[in-house]
Amino acid sequence: MFIDDVTITVKAGKGGNGAVAFRREKYVPKGGPAGGDGGKGGSIILIGDEGLTTLLDLRYQKIIVAPNGENGKSKNCFGKDAKNVYLKVPVGTIVTDTKLGIVIADITTHDQEVVIALGGKGGRGNTNFATPKIPAPEFAENGDPGEEKEVRIELKVLADVGLVGFPSVGKSTLIAAVSAARPKIADYHFTTLVPNLGVVQVRDGRSFVMADLPGLIEGASQGAGLGFRFLKHIERTRVIVHVVDMASLEGRDPYQDYQAINKELETYNPKLLLRPQIIVANKMDLPEAEGNLEAFKKKVKDVLIIPISAYARKNLDELLYKIADVLNTVDLDAFKEEIIGEEVVEYKFTPAPAPFTITRADDGVYVVDGPMVRKYFDQTNFDREENVKLFSRRLRKLGVDDALRELGVKNGDTVRVIKYEFEFFD
Repeated sequence: MFIDDVTITVKAGKGGNGAVAFRREKYVPKGGPAGGDGGKGGSIILIGDEGLTTLLDLRYQKIIVAPNGENGKSKNCFGKDAKNVYLKVPVGTIVTDTKLGIVIADITTHDQEVVIALGGKGGRGNTNFATPKIPAPEFAENGDPGEEKEVRIELKVLADVGLVGFPSVGKSTLIAAVSAARPKIADYHFTTLVPNLGVVQVRDGRSFVMADLPGLIEGASQGAGLGFRFLKHIERTRVIVHVVDMASLEGRDPYQDYQAINKELETYNPKLLLRPQIIVANKMDLPEAEGNLEAFKKKVKDVLIIPISAYARKNLDELLYKIADVLNTVDLDAFKEEIIGEEVVEYKFTPAPAPFTITRADDGVYVVDGPMVRKYFDQTNFDREENVKLFSRRLRKLGVDDALRELGVKNGDTVRVIKYEFEFFD
């Protein structure tokens, strides 16, 4: 089954909590703190695998969770880092964060690894908080939570050459004749339901990857037929081979077919018409093909036209030589933005978000929130009084107390930090 688009939730592991422990050896007086740090949570990592051609392995996985890091131990022993979760995906896979709408990974080479959800950092044990003022701290940090996000994983086939054209023009017959690919071939529309890849060997030793894409029809760029789902695969081809039924077996005009397909390509992505294009005049072994080709050449100029018969395997060598020659002239860097991904990242100064915000809820209670507040909150074990005191000191250092006083909060008033309520002490 060919699956090229899935949406899943990925959740990296939480970091292990730091330990609160003290040395208690018999002959070591005043041993001091000895709590180890927590281990790092597991990350979720994608690996490119050129042997895969579908996202079927991810089709029925709604959520993927990485393990948590191990908690710190006594005697300054660190917790064990959790194992990462590795997911193999086909080369050509793009990962998009559905919430932010940005591309976070683009797998373009074999064995390429990209972290799509980073595991949480382990919390520090009480050894890290020892100072001359507090030689025996009774508090430690909890581990940071791992990243959790919904991602869309989309496959865009990577190939040097893409075959386009109306259904039943002979694309599958052509790729079967020049490579080891064995697509289904039949005399009805939409026999090809999924892209087929084949490695083509030219007699002079050159080779390239050819993709047979499902047939396009008018309106494909607007969702008609099967073309809408597979037009995206054409974006990653370096050369477009436009196959035209020159025998006009179905009563269509070859020139009108040629114009219609180019219009769909342009509507979907105007940059596609900037790619080198070779016209393959197929079915030249049938009657009326020669006459149609002469008329076609008068209307289409400045485009390379190669007459062949894929069924009779005539003139295929000339076609392969021409394709290889054109590939040699294509500057890959010139098409890198289009082939590898059309996301253009603009780096510019953006002010850092405020460390905390204070709003007033409907019940009149002031609510403290913000990125730094949430970070400290996640790192705090509220079962330990010393940890709560550390949390309060951190908020005070951020300036939360002063901001609350300016808003009129007094000693004994209730303040809500994220979702938990605390009594304000001045």
